[in-house]
Amino acid sequence: MQNKPVTLAVVIGAHGVAGEVRLKLFAEDVESLKRYGTFNDGQLVLKSLRHGSNGAIARFASVNDRNAAEAMRGTELTVPRSALPPLGEGEYYFADLVGLPCFDSEGTAVGTCIAAENFGASDVIEIERPDKKRFMVPIQVVTIASDQLVIDSAFCE
Repeated sequence: MQNKPVTLAVVIGAHGVAGEVRLKLFAEDVESLKRYGTFNDGQLVLKSLRHGSNGAIARFASVNDRNAAEAMRGTELTVPRSALPPLGEGEYYFADLVGLPCFDSEGTAVGTCIAAENFGASDVIEIERPDKKRFMVPIQVVTIASDQLVIDSAFCE
């Protein structure tokens, strides 16, 4: 898990004509993203980063015009999991939850965590059942262990 790439942002389009790109942030904020000078195993070197109206505006060393910036649309900015700051007691990274098996509070397997999100109100996890149907639950009803998630049975029906 320590070397698994973690996505901190994604390019959502070009900004202007000089090669800047607009980013959707998954990191805490622009300042936390600045701490990493390179992304994608050193393939993207950050030259500048600032707040944008809906995220951030970045410039990379290898992107010099609008066409190159547009070509980056959809590119995820990743760092190795081991590069993230250490966690305190009871803290977790969303990336660590994805892929964990999920059980109800009675021990019955209910599926696998396929996503963890925050849409503004609180954290939620998305679980895919073996039949490929999906459901979401608030993180408050989930007990997080290192190798599994246990969900209050009332939310699994």
